[in-house]
Amino acid sequence: MNQMIISAATEGAEPTNPLIPNVWEMGVVLAGFAVLFYIVVKFVVPMFEKTFAERAEAIEGGIAKAEKAQAEASAALEEYKQQLTDARAEANRIREEARAEGAQILADLKEKAAAESARITAHAHAQIESERQAAVVSLRSEVGTLATTLASRIVGESLSDDARAARVVDRFLADLENQNAGAAK
Repeated sequence: MNQMIISAATEGAEPTNPLIPNVWEMGVVLAGFAVLFYIVVKFVVPMFEKTFAERAEAIEGGIAKAEKAQAEASAALEEYKQQLTDARAEANRIREEARAEGAQILADLKEKAAAESARITAHAHAQIESERQAAVVSLRSEVGTLATTLASRIVGESLSDDARAARVVDRFLADLENQNAGAAK
């Protein structure tokens, strides 16, 4: 049946060249292409352009944000480095002040110790001198008593007179000191 329809259609028609396109087909295809082209240009391309512009803007904004963040991070890093340098300098300054203060305290303590030592030494010398003086006075009285007793026995008379006894004792001690001074030279 199909063959009959095809053969009936081709019987009355002229033979067609397959290389030459049919004008009506070309017109319909061109009209369809024009409508499709108009729809694409009018609706699709602007949407693509809009999406492309939004993406480009988003990318550029992201790059700008990233550059800004990078700049802020660099500034923060520099500030941190500066603060670290300042903190190290401050620590060194405090350490040097502590060393100087420690040296000053040590010098003060040495000075106080030397002053205390000098005071104790002076006090000890004064105490020794007072004890020596007390010993000399005590020895003088004992030596005087012994000398008076000895002189009384040698002389054979009593030297109970205080004035005479004091003169005898003083003379005896002066002679004794002269002998000691001569022996020391």
